[in-house]
Amino acid sequence: MENKLESARARINAVDKEIARLWAERMAAVKDVSDYKKEQGIAVFDASRESELISRNLGFVPEELAGYYIQFMNGVLAASRQYQRDMLSKPADMLTVSLGDRSYDILIRRGSLSHASEFMDLSRKVLIVTDDGVPREYAEAVASQCREAYISTLPHGEKTKCLESFRQLLSEMLEHKFTRQDCVVAVGGGVIGDLAGFAASAYMRGIDFYNIPTTTLSQIDSSIGGKVAIDFDSYKNTVGAFWQPKFVLIDPDTLKTLDRRQYSCGLAEAVKMSLTSDAGLFELFESGDIDSNLDEIIRRSLSIKKSVVEQDEKETGLRKILNFGHTIGHGIETAENGRLMHGECVALGMLPMCSPEVRKRLKAVLKNLGLPTAITADPSAVKSAMTHDKKSSKSGVTVVRVEKPGEFALENIDFEELFRRFDSCLQEESL
Repeated sequence: MENKLESARARINAVDKEIARLWAERMAAVKDVSDYKKEQGIAVFDASRESELISRNLGFVPEELAGYYIQFMNGVLAASRQYQRDMLSKPADMLTVSLGDRSYDILIRRGSLSHASEFMDLSRKVLIVTDDGVPREYAEAVASQCREAYISTLPHGEKTKCLESFRQLLSEMLEHKFTRQDCVVAVGGGVIGDLAGFAASAYMRGIDFYNIPTTTLSQIDSSIGGKVAIDFDSYKNTVGAFWQPKFVLIDPDTLKTLDRRQYSCGLAEAVKMSLTSDAGLFELFESGDIDSNLDEIIRRSLSIKKSVVEQDEKETGLRKILNFGHTIGHGIETAENGRLMHGECVALGMLPMCSPEVRKRLKAVLKNLGLPTAITADPSAVKSAMTHDKKSSKSGVTVVRVEKPGEFALENIDFEELFRRFDSCLQEESL
């Protein structure tokens, strides 16, 4: 028996040695193909050819091993794509969130939606999650680049970020026999990104997730950082996980189909980050020249957030600055019950947390963007919702204060003090 074991191991060792030699030879050929395509301006990755390659060689594999061979070849092709990416110098429109083995790139490039397969491994089963408020052609553009795509279109709006939608996505992946080698792609705003990312984090204990945000809010903020969640019992983001995407593709051209209200709501998150971390960006907002500087606003906002996430991935300290305006904002959002959008609520939530001088400047910026500056929600309902904030404890909640643009302070205050600041801002508005 021992001789048979040693003999089998020797055969495996010999095969592995030959595989290693052939692997190096294959990668040299991959480099030659990549160099030629770059010279000729041809897309580097070709999902249809990869699928054809696997199918063509299946005839040489015993039927009982076919599934294992497909898994093996998907790994080979994924490594080939990564090798080609690593040979390229990183372009100026790409940022990297550096989190060790969870690191990923963010591409900010107009027209990149139609080239998604150059940056994402779509040569497998792909569940594309979108909603009926997103132009259908966005999801279809991604699907056309996949080997095997399934599009799940959900109703638009915050109410979609719920347990039933979560269950639906898991059911669809089970129905189509998704494995741990397959992936989920979100094409939409923050609701779709949060929901699709959470489904990816839970299915088979976690599969790959790609994010293609199509709103200003998601392009500027929610598409990176790895916080994925659903709402539960009327409270926002109470059930979720930290699950980083594999890649984030931002095509600002997709914002052309947004109405002005949604467009401005997303910019509230950029204003938020400018106030805590980039005085120059806040001054850009004060200049009023927003549309012509949109790509720069997206890049600078994401640069701030990525830096914070790199230092505090799980929100144990510094990352709390990203919650500026959110404790009161989430309370307003719950009390308004859908009448105001998330960005509008965050805009209002920042006001009580600023010094009087900054508040005056912030109101001017918000008015220029078409965002609300007066809190009209029922104060008692807002306060009740604030006490359910997931960042709160029995002793109170950590809030972010801004005394001057570009600087912040974290404070742990009790709810009485939080309510006092909220009431003070309300009284100021009534004058």
